[in-house]
Amino acid sequence: MNFPPTPGRFERRDIGLSDLDQPESLLRVYAWMQLARTGDNRILDLFRQGLIRGTVTGGQGNEALIVPLALLADKAVDVVCFSHRGFGGHLIWSGHLGDHLCQYFANSGSPTKAREGNIHHGDPVNRSLPMISHLGIMLSNVIGSTDSQRRLGRPAVGFAFFGDGSSSTGDIHESLNLAAVLSVPVVFVIENNQYAYSTPISEQFASANLHDRAKGYGMEGFAMDCGDPGAVLQTLAGAIDRARQTGRPVLIEAHTFRLRGHAAYDTCDYMKPGEAEAILAKDPLPKFRARLAAAGHAAALDAIDAEVHDFVEATIKASLALPPISAAGMGDDVFAPPAPPMPWQASLGAGENPAGKVEHLTMAQALTQGLRKILRERPESIVLGQDIGTYGGAFKVTEGLVSDFGRPRVLSTPLCESASTGYALGLAVNGHRPIEEFQFADFATDATTQIVLNAATYHFRAGQKCPVVFRLPCGGGLTFGSFHSQELESAFLSFPGLKALYPSNPQDAFNALLAAYEDDNPVILFEHKALYRHGKHPVQWDPAYRDIWQPRKLCAGDHATVVTYGEMVLLAGEACDYFAAEYEKTFDLFDLRALAPLQLGAIKDSLARTGRLIVIHEGRRTHGFGAELVARLTEEHFAQLKAAPLRIAALDMPVPFAPELESVYRPSRDKIIDAITAWLG
Repeated sequence: MNFPPTPGRFERRDIGLSDLDQPESLLRVYAWMQLARTGDNRILDLFRQGLIRGTVTGGQGNEALIVPLALLADKAVDVVCFSHRGFGGHLIWSGHLGDHLCQYFANSGSPTKAREGNIHHGDPVNRSLPMISHLGIMLSNVIGSTDSQRRLGRPAVGFAFFGDGSSSTGDIHESLNLAAVLSVPVVFVIENNQYAYSTPISEQFASANLHDRAKGYGMEGFAMDCGDPGAVLQTLAGAIDRARQTGRPVLIEAHTFRLRGHAAYDTCDYMKPGEAEAILAKDPLPKFRARLAAAGHAAALDAIDAEVHDFVEATIKASLALPPISAAGMGDDVFAPPAPPMPWQASLGAGENPAGKVEHLTMAQALTQGLRKILRERPESIVLGQDIGTYGGAFKVTEGLVSDFGRPRVLSTPLCESASTGYALGLAVNGHRPIEEFQFADFATDATTQIVLNAATYHFRAGQKCPVVFRLPCGGGLTFGSFHSQELESAFLSFPGLKALYPSNPQDAFNALLAAYEDDNPVILFEHKALYRHGKHPVQWDPAYRDIWQPRKLCAGDHATVVTYGEMVLLAGEACDYFAAEYEKTFDLFDLRALAPLQLGAIKDSLARTGRLIVIHEGRRTHGFGAELVARLTEEHFAQLKAAPLRIAALDMPVPFAPELESVYRPSRDKIIDAITAWLG
């Protein structure tokens, strides 16, 4: 970009521990604070002029916290996720002022290609994680990336910010506990400015001191007044150094100031008379300037102010001159580009016979074999989840892994699906490739935001690949009831950015795990629980394991095209055999295998020939995945159809518990045969 050159004083973006008391260090703090303040004020002006869309949440008053911290951080190894009031931190961490301004202008210079709004950006390459609006969610991402750095031998510290209001959210508590249990050195900073939007702290919590919560998690905690940037610099330097040396997290309650309300549209009419004026009177920036001037630095301060003004105005002019953003390539960026195959050893691993097969494996054992292969051959791999260590997981898929590969690689997490998933995302964006097991697919709903709004959007909004595999044991038929039997593919895959595989046999399960692992996108691996031990079959190394992303044709026929996946593949196969024997009617039967992205070319060719479509799935009929399949398959061939498409699915109700009830709820072999018979008639 053709931005004006950055003034020399802003080329220095750090302060060493030995330089805290030096006048040039304090002047550096002031210069960055002034740049952040001037930038925030001009952003507000430009918003009011209609040159910035959406809204803006300024950091005016927060600079005395964010600037010293960002200057003290080691930008070469540390991890950060700034919040709404961290504009000064973004400026210091990386990039040119113009890059950050273009994020607000949403033009062709925007680092997110104008796909994210205003302060919602970061620099993942330099470990500045882009925030999302769901407060508290990003703390666990910082834990994951910081732990990733530590696993790589780098003495990193993480920095995670949240407000007094968001301290009430469950993700905050999950994350604080997770960092303490795993002993990850994250400096958690509560930006306590007394208001969560319009709600005062008196209505947010009953405890007087938020930092006292640190005691419950076994970590250091203290309060810090942010009225004096010099004192903040000293206090933060000590806390950061302790975290770096001890490897333990710290919780800081930073009493800071919000001078402009929650956002540009905030009228602040909820405040008491004179309250806003009293807060403004505590503004740290002019007080800090006055102290520095009294110490003999007036001329230097004047020079800084003039230089900041000219630099900001010149950069605004250059930024506004950039052309609008183009929509070209937007759809292509939903997913990270295809990754090359990994250099797998052409072997299944232990237990192979001379023919290179393991003759008798259940699907659960095939998955275990795949996990062993990944952990053995890929040092960046990590398997995590609840009870997956010594116990071996709810369905024993991880049995024996922790004893063979150790707890750092096979990690049982606390009961915190959202924070565990966020931790996995932090690992993933920093170079590790985690595989997270959920005990049941149903429990993944507690991590919905992390999966569908964070992981699934990472590449689109930040250009950052996020290679993580979510293993979801799903499906009914085992009398587990409503909270352990869900089919959630329709719910999750209605959000863009997720890939999904659903194997129906041991060989496909092994192949799917490898294919999902080496993909640079978040992949959900649906594993039907009833298939885990449904017979034993030979499994071998398959060099064509990536074919799992394509449907497989299991039967050939002329009368209709049948599409299904998961356990329904077995039932559909039995139904096809029945109709061939009893009615001499044959069907093309396809095991879909990959639910996202859908590869329907071969199925469409079949439908064009047969003219009849049957879709079978276990999930509920209304809003079920079958509706999407029918729409995709018939919109091109509607005129050639010889009959209305047939959807066979579960009833529209919660999954009942008793076997007599569940058998009525879900499809069975006989119900599939009855439905097709009636349809044929």
